[in-house]
Amino acid sequence: ISAAPDALAESLTMLGLEVDAVSDRYGYLKSVLVGRIAAVRPHPDADRLVCCDVDIRDRTLPVVCGAPNVAEGMLTAVALPGTELPDGRLLEAGVIRGVQSEGMLCSEMELGLGTDASGIMVLPGHLPVGVRLDEALDLSDTVFDIDLTPNRPDCLSVLGVAREIAALYNSQLRYPAIELPETAGDIHDIASVVIEAPGHCPRYAARIVEDVTVKPSPYWLQDRLLSVGMRPINNIVDVTNFVLMEMGQPLHAFDFDRLEGHRIVVRTARGGETFVTLDEKERRLADHMLMICDGKKPVAVGGVMGGLNSEISPETTRVFIESACFDPASIRKTAKALGLSTEASHRFERGVDPDGTVRAMDRAAQLIAELGEGRLVGGYIDERPRPPREKVIPLSVQRTNRFLGTDFSPPEIEEILARLDFTVNRLDEDSFNVTPPSFRVDVERPEDLMEEVARMAGYNRIPTTYPMIPARDRKPVQRIDTRNSLKRMMTGFGFHETINYSFVHGMCVERLRLKPDDPRRNATAILNPLTEDQAVMRTSLVPGLLETMQRNVVKQVNTLRIFEIGKVFIERSPGDLPEEKEMLAALWTGLRQEASWHGAPSQCDFFDIKGVMEGLFGALHLPEAEFSAIDQSDCEYLQPGQAASVRLDGVDIGRIGRLHPGVQQAFSLKQTAFIFEIDLEALYPLIPEVLQARAIPRYPSTSRDATLIIDREVEASRVLDTVRGFDVPLVESLFLFDVFEGEPIEEGKKSISFRITYRSEEGTLEDEAVNELHKSIVDRLIASFGATLPS
Repeated sequence: ISAAPDALAESLTMLGLEVDAVSDRYGYLKSVLVGRIAAVRPHPDADRLVCCDVDIRDRTLPVVCGAPNVAEGMLTAVALPGTELPDGRLLEAGVIRGVQSEGMLCSEMELGLGTDASGIMVLPGHLPVGVRLDEALDLSDTVFDIDLTPNRPDCLSVLGVAREIAALYNSQLRYPAIELPETAGDIHDIASVVIEAPGHCPRYAARIVEDVTVKPSPYWLQDRLLSVGMRPINNIVDVTNFVLMEMGQPLHAFDFDRLEGHRIVVRTARGGETFVTLDEKERRLADHMLMICDGKKPVAVGGVMGGLNSEISPETTRVFIESACFDPASIRKTAKALGLSTEASHRFERGVDPDGTVRAMDRAAQLIAELGEGRLVGGYIDERPRPPREKVIPLSVQRTNRFLGTDFSPPEIEEILARLDFTVNRLDEDSFNVTPPSFRVDVERPEDLMEEVARMAGYNRIPTTYPMIPARDRKPVQRIDTRNSLKRMMTGFGFHETINYSFVHGMCVERLRLKPDDPRRNATAILNPLTEDQAVMRTSLVPGLLETMQRNVVKQVNTLRIFEIGKVFIERSPGDLPEEKEMLAALWTGLRQEASWHGAPSQCDFFDIKGVMEGLFGALHLPEAEFSAIDQSDCEYLQPGQAASVRLDGVDIGRIGRLHPGVQQAFSLKQTAFIFEIDLEALYPLIPEVLQARAIPRYPSTSRDATLIIDREVEASRVLDTVRGFDVPLVESLFLFDVFEGEPIEEGKKSISFRITYRSEEGTLEDEAVNELHKSIVDRLIASFGATLPS
């Protein structure tokens, strides 16, 4: 690779192999220098220590050392304070047995550069003193940490990434040379493999190496494993891990002499069967799990982890090498069920190269025979009950360019795919038949091939285009504007918007005390509810507000003003889609206003929530609402005597009132609340789209008050509506400002007081004319309602 590490990292990321980090394995050697031991003196207070003066060119360091091979004049590695050694130790200057020490003379093992720990590192005499050790020994090994997407298992190996780089730079990939040693005998004479679960294991290959010696791996092999974060174990196991990381094929090594009957049976587990894996944990197996067994017992969980009963030990002399291809779904299901995630399962559950099993096995056999000084048994076992079918994918040049927005020529596409080891058969100027290589298990359809062309050619070759958007604007949907206006208005009234689930408990209609024939009892059931509390679609917004109130009150939030705008769902008939209606509901509980020094706290009441509703209608420029008392039998979730239906222009649009004590108890509420609910489907058509303005009056107004004693059952709004019905031109406005019952008013009666404002657009009104007009209006009201004047 001739590219610089940073440039290569960027190229890999653009290929889809995202490089998370780039680091130098020997970065810690930047504070380790080549030093010359200028003088050696005995330690005054320790027999096994010596005091050294170490020349590092610009100064001389005092260093206390206990290595037996320290000698004056030798070159060695000196670690300065602040160095973090490979074992995690952070070197600091200090005093050792009364003598100052400002560094450390290191061995090969301490620096991670070898296995020799018998003494300090002896460096060649020609190296310049004071130079960084990594520069002096030309030590540099850049490590790329690549975050792969699950669809690229072919890159879960060094060779896989190298293959991508070779294709990127149009160079040749060099595979490791596999030269098997001389063999003796025939594996079929001493071992056999039977696959009883071909759906779980389409291929199983094996080799045997005899007369091996299990021992620590040589340094180069340990170093390679450590470079990718794997712990060396012994030469046999280390080879399987090395080939895993090199070629992407998981392998497993069994002690052949511990396999009963010297045979392998690949089968699924028997339900309830137990097995002890290499991590010394007993696993209970399910009948879908693939097991590798000998003649009598399981010896490995297929594709996940081997067992203690067949692991490689210091006494092992014959090694059975397993190289297999397993069904990805089966391995993933087993790994998840057992809570085991290993390097092997990570690859098998994404898919390995079915044609790479023998090549990886031969590579491992070569290294085991070499490093274990063993003898390879002749031949190999390769059971393949279900060979994969060759995939041939049609690809159109024209469709590829249309899909990518490019103008690639047929030779360009053919050359790119060939670099990636795809077999390309051109049918005509526009069509190819493409056969993916066996290691590209993720390529299934023409779009996958198009992606390969795009990423290898470079995404920068795909031009940036924008959709054709007409410049003319479009009038926004009136309903959306109105809904947003309602939210702003409710927020302006001091209410907070809530958004509740559209799914509610099936008993909500019972808790609301809805009548048996109420349409809101027709709730649509959910086929697969998440919980019992979300079993049906809501037919009212009120339960959501009450549950929100309950959660807040439990947390000591006793004053609450909330609202919600959303849809309710009324079932028409089973199997049909429900009727959807947009509603607005609001709730007020607790104090009328926040506690303050200028007034005593007071609780909100019916007229507070009624004022919010009237303010909302006024802001929408709607006609004055008509509030009518609701019969006790129709109150449902509202308390009789403090509940009203609301009409606008003769249209019933909602209800308002105090929460019924029974509903309050059903929702576990410790305090009452006042609620209104508005049918927005009925409200929207009443909102004027065009507003008319009139000039500010030029002449002053004058007001007169009137007090009448009427029957208690007569609604004050009827009296006011009657005044409006008189259609007196000079009456500009009127409003009720007092209602009184009790002494000295006789029982069954009440006193109402209202104010009428008079104004003329033609001139200033005279008091006598206003008094006469006012008296006539009062007289007509007395006659209409059988009212009397207060005495």
